[in-house]
Amino acid sequence: MPRNLYVTLPIKDLQRSVDFFTAIGFAFDQQFASENGAALVINDNTSVMLATEAFFSTLTKVPITDARKATEALLALSLDSRAEVDDLVRKAVAAGAAAGHDPEDLGFMYSSGFVDLDGHQWGVFHMDMSQAPAQ
Repeated sequence: MPRNLYVTLPIKDLQRSVDFFTAIGFAFDQQFASENGAALVINDNTSVMLATEAFFSTLTKVPITDARKATEALLALSLDSRAEVDDLVRKAVAAGAAAGHDPEDLGFMYSSGFVDLDGHQWGVFHMDMSQAPAQ
């Protein structure tokens, strides 16, 4: 069973992306930083490597998707409260992201989202399983 998850996303401007994610409250692991990319820390077991398109292209044999024109993946982050969901989306939009889907309240789950500077779609949600519908 895997212990860690590392997601690599192609980005157009490394410094701009680092500045954006720093502005919305994320940290980077300087041990994995170079002119080719930066490791965005999600938690102790999960990182997102923001890789320049030039470097990313060396990791795959297929063309890079322009995330503003086609969906490559949906990234979702769980947060500790509804307020944190709203706060992260607000910070992201203030730092230059586009708003994602409108907030959705299902009672047991509250979600919203944003689209980062390179078009990657980030969903953020809070889930209270004690309020989930019975199966």
